[in-house]
Amino acid sequence: MYVERRETLNLNALKRDVQRNISKFQSNHYQIEELVDFVSLHHLYASALEEVSTKLSILDNDFQILYEHNPIHHMERRVKEISSLVRKLEMRGLPVTTESARENITDIAGIRVVCNYLEDIEVVAALLLKQADVKLLKRKDYVESPKENGYRSLHLVVSIPVFLTDNVEQVPVEIQLRTIGMDMWASLEHKLRYKNATNTEVYKDTLKQCAEEIEEVENKLQHMHGEILKQD
Repeated sequence: MYVERRETLNLNALKRDVQRNISKFQSNHYQIEELVDFVSLHHLYASALEEVSTKLSILDNDFQILYEHNPIHHMERRVKEISSLVRKLEMRGLPVTTESARENITDIAGIRVVCNYLEDIEVVAALLLKQADVKLLKRKDYVESPKENGYRSLHLVVSIPVFLTDNVEQVPVEIQLRTIGMDMWASLEHKLRYKNATNTEVYKDTLKQCAEEIEEVENKLQHMHGEILKQD
């Protein structure tokens, strides 16, 4: 497994995000102290991602030692930028405060776990959820029941303890588990939807067909992988 990620706390990126938001906070009569609170919130959720990433890396390494197989191909993680978080709160008509964000937004911290085979998705999810300090808050299985457009992925929201200098915080983290094929499909669909929205409908049927073909290929690969393991 290799881990592809942004730095846990990129100060330059965070500084730019804060600078973009200072005028927005002032023009909307928010207090600068509230902006500082959002910076602290960013640090907290970045720490939660560090905790989850470490747990997943340990599980992947241990699985390799026991079964000579890495269920995780790679991971990607991100903390929602302050500007995006503020915009989401405003769109929902919610107070623009860190307390409101923590109570209402569950995807501030997100990690995408890309697995090698179909069965690895459930294996990784089950192993993570077995841990005593990981609490499942929400589960949406788009692998078993794909979205109408063909999107497939297992979504989990878990609560994880973050041990800080003077207290322990329970922080939600959204985890998306999918195969390499699912991730390739989702990346293209996302690009069409957000980068070139006019072509979304044009490719709608083709995308759905590709999703079905990817599922068929992955089932065949999973069967072959299982047969090879039986021979060992």
